[in-house]
Amino acid sequence: MAGRPHGALLLDPGLGKTSLTLKLFDDLRKKGEAKRVLVIAPKRVCYTVWTHEAGGELARWRDTFGHLKVALLHGSKKTERLEGDADIYVMNFDGLQWLISSGGLLWLIKKKGVNVLLIDELSKFKHTRTKRFKLLKPYLKRFKHRWGLTGSPVPNGLIDLFGQIYVMDQGQALGQYITHYRHKYFLPTGYGGYQWKLQEGAEKRIYKALKPIALSMKAEDHLDLPTLVVRDLYVDLPKQARQTYTTLEEELVAYVDQEVVTAANAAVASGKCRQVASGGLYAVNYDPLKPYAHLGEFEPGSKRRVHHLHDGKTEALVELVEELQGSPLLVAYEFHHDLRRIRDALGDVPAINGDTKDKDLPKLVQAWNNGELPVLCGHPAAMAHGLNLQERASHVCWYSLTWNLEHYDQLIRRVWRQGSTAKRVMVHRLIARDTVDEVIAGVLNQKKRRQDSLMKALKAYTRSKRK
Repeated sequence: MAGRPHGALLLDPGLGKTSLTLKLFDDLRKKGEAKRVLVIAPKRVCYTVWTHEAGGELARWRDTFGHLKVALLHGSKKTERLEGDADIYVMNFDGLQWLISSGGLLWLIKKKGVNVLLIDELSKFKHTRTKRFKLLKPYLKRFKHRWGLTGSPVPNGLIDLFGQIYVMDQGQALGQYITHYRHKYFLPTGYGGYQWKLQEGAEKRIYKALKPIALSMKAEDHLDLPTLVVRDLYVDLPKQARQTYTTLEEELVAYVDQEVVTAANAAVASGKCRQVASGGLYAVNYDPLKPYAHLGEFEPGSKRRVHHLHDGKTEALVELVEELQGSPLLVAYEFHHDLRRIRDALGDVPAINGDTKDKDLPKLVQAWNNGELPVLCGHPAAMAHGLNLQERASHVCWYSLTWNLEHYDQLIRRVWRQGSTAKRVMVHRLIARDTVDEVIAGVLNQKKRRQDSLMKALKAYTRSKRK
């Protein structure tokens, strides 16, 4: 990127995307080629990476980059910070509409001299129809330099590259329009032709087109990382839970406590099956006048009711915690009722999820890296980006697996990354035997990147059971 005005760093977590970009900006600033930078990132990344406060990644490089003043354009003081003086202006994706509609973006460009755009987590622009893409597109040409960072550029295949690269070069590498990109490199397939399959030889042609603008590196090829070991711990469903699971799997309808739980399609069905495999199930009541006294308990802070089905995975988790004898364990969960069962068994363990306050996140990260938290829970969507949790930890547990490869891979890399002193990182996966858990584990192992792969595997699995 140093020799070009625009570029994307497609680097695995731990390869120093942030520090490399800061060094480049600082060098260009000293040469007079860059003045100020606008960083757009996920909200959690704003707080855990782009801040000099304790727990923020910039705090680790205070000696090198401490002279760069940061203004966080979020919260009640965002307007005041916008008008103040800074070298780095940081905001989250959801703040784009406010920044543009208030005239703040033009203010930064014209009055403050912001001429560098840095998108931390470029994959957020993979879809060209999103509001954030449409909002930013008219202003791209106003930035002298445009840089993008991501560790997961193509979680759903190369079709996702177009929007990300367009934000960098405005169509020079892959074309001006997503329709042209699709027809140049892909073939329509699937029902109605709404899915896209790579043409023969297209992958090499795409990579060749990206050479001038993108640099991709894998952590395993450049760092001496700990050995990664995946350990599957199997759990057997109790009889009643197995009956509920089998009904959901085969008939897509289950009766639990006189309530009907439906699955309209295979995707929803797999979600219901995953819940049962983990130990709980959200219930749907179709009669608004029906009394609720006999139904499952309300989820705290929600109008949804949850049926508690079994504690198989919870008991396995407790045994794992005891086995580790105080060694920190990062526990990933998928459903809110998972966290409730975990806390019933282990106490009020801290969690990083959608309810975590921004001001509390750096404190949690610091406490974890200081070894003060033996167990930390987290939802993959909230933890997949921007967290460095490797300083004391070497164990990750998947209480409930996700089919989202990007979330799966990125969460593990919060621990399995540069800076870890462990000789190996253990990934413990709690898998309910003879359930969709096994299908998801197999799909993740094969690194299939599309949900339809999961659905095909699920259908094959259910058919094999009928024989």
